[in-house]
Amino acid sequence: MGCIYCFARPTHSYLNLSPGLDFETRIVAKVNAAERLRETLAGARYEPRSLVLGTATDAYQPVERHLGITRRVVEVLAETHHPFSVVTKSSGIERELDLIAPMAAQGLVSVYLSVTTLDNDLARILEPRAAAPARRLRTIRTLTQAGVPVGVSVSPIIPFINEPELERILEAAAEAGASSAFSIPVRLPWEVNPLFQDWLQRHFPDRADRVMARIRDMRGGKDNDARFGTRMTGEGIWADLLRARLRRACSRLGLGTERRPVQLALFAPPRKPSAQGDLF
Repeated sequence: MGCIYCFARPTHSYLNLSPGLDFETRIVAKVNAAERLRETLAGARYEPRSLVLGTATDAYQPVERHLGITRRVVEVLAETHHPFSVVTKSSGIERELDLIAPMAAQGLVSVYLSVTTLDNDLARILEPRAAAPARRLRTIRTLTQAGVPVGVSVSPIIPFINEPELERILEAAAEAGASSAFSIPVRLPWEVNPLFQDWLQRHFPDRADRVMARIRDMRGGKDNDARFGTRMTGEGIWADLLRARLRRACSRLGLGTERRPVQLALFAPPRKPSAQGDLF
């Protein structure tokens, strides 16, 4: 995927790769993620807390079809009855239904589909190589019909770009079976900022200045505000209005806005291999 707004782009700079083209063409994969997770969960002092997959980059990148890293991570979580949630814009989550549907019946899992627009043309330039909007809504329906609780993330909200669609997206998600929703204003940390502004000038030159002015209104006059308490919510009148719109629409549609409680008591640490098994 190559979402222009992705706040993981600066990580590529940290790795001496381009946050632009390299981010969209070269992926760094932690192929031993499941093994490290198993070791952590087996630790004598480990106490279960809800985990979230896909908060930095999507856990279902196209290469996941071949690497199967997320699949193996979910297998460990299923084996240990460890609660978790997933944030994704990919239909690849459907491949894990055999694992997550039984977990959902035990209150151990929830999924959040990121739906940023219903406009296919906008989706193609905003989130290249991601699933089409209609496909994401179909995934919401597929998961909910299998008993998996699904929320919708209308994130990021970009003023004058996808912001006018907020209520329509929530309506479509509710119709597909979503039971909750949340939204985050667009963030522009580090190298994301110039890349995003270049994208704006190329695709929306008629409103680029208005978009940035509204973003600054929600970020204390700056392009980005990294403070822990406000970076995910924004501040000021426009951020307040967005939150009010979200609350009103969710109330009308019966969508919850609070995080679902998770079941921690079922956790069972992974079995350790026997000494004899370690010999082979």
